[in-house]
Amino acid sequence: MRGAWCCTRGVCTSMTDTALEPRNELTAPPRMPGGALPRFDTPLVPRNSISGRALVAVVAIMTFLASLTTGAVMLIAASASEWQSDVAREVTIQLIPGPGRDVDAAVDKAAALARNFPGIGEVRAYTKEESSKLLEPWLGQGLSLAELPVPRLIVVKIGAGAAPDIPQLRRILAAQVPGATLDDHRGWIERMRAMAGTAVAAGVGVLILMIAATMLSVTFATRGAMATNKPVIEVLHFVGAKNGFIAGHFQRHFLLLGLEGGAIGGGAAMVLFALAGLISGWFAGSASGEQTAALFGSFSIGLSGYLAVLGQVVLIAVVTAVTSRHTVNRTLEQID
Repeated sequence: MRGAWCCTRGVCTSMTDTALEPRNELTAPPRMPGGALPRFDTPLVPRNSISGRALVAVVAIMTFLASLTTGAVMLIAASASEWQSDVAREVTIQLIPGPGRDVDAAVDKAAALARNFPGIGEVRAYTKEESSKLLEPWLGQGLSLAELPVPRLIVVKIGAGAAPDIPQLRRILAAQVPGATLDDHRGWIERMRAMAGTAVAAGVGVLILMIAATMLSVTFATRGAMATNKPVIEVLHFVGAKNGFIAGHFQRHFLLLGLEGGAIGGGAAMVLFALAGLISGWFAGSASGEQTAALFGSFSIGLSGYLAVLGQVVLIAVVTAVTSRHTVNRTLEQID
């Protein structure tokens, strides 16, 4: 008994030639309503195969990790920008004690010069005890620093929207207050900027690797689906179906798989960031919470972060669909 295939809209129907032979009214099966022959529809790409479920899991994991990386990079970049802004709005005047030098008078004079300088908003001179207390994290408590030449510090805050001439203030202090030096923390700002740039570059590198891994997974899954449905694809190909027609069905199938996996992974990442923001809010008053907030902020990626995660979900789905179509086209070209 010979068999034949009928393919319509990407669905292949298996029929036997007995349907075309003369019918015996006593032995032939009853006709379907309207005289239609029985059809056994099989989708060109299986919808619930094991490989399809595995690909959804892989895409979900990759999207989750990519979203965590994006959120971490955004948190680091925001915290670094805030640190740089805070440090850039302050300068420090340091006075080193010396023989025959009245440090208290020098501190008062330097503070007065800074207050009267254009663009300066606030000036705070640390006492000797306060300056010594700043060394406790490195030297420990209970040490007598009375005999040591502990520098005296003056913290100068720049006024909002002002841009004072810091080099001019440095020259005035050097000329009128012996032993006074002004530090604008430029070196510290450059180091923070370099660290933030390195973190962002590392995050982008990780995202590229994850996208590459997703493309490889989709390529193998597409080839597996084509191998499973090789007879159907060959029939479609040899009866005149264009490569774009066959590739389009694979593209739509893997686009849906990519959207499903991306939604699962991206949704899990967004829930995790939301929970982290709530937990950081609960521990806001504790010492550990304040230190964590100083390093990473409130752990809230904000609306822009959630939009970035949604963009990654769409990007992963598009990459999945495009990779599948490219794989199908290349495989069919080899058949030609």
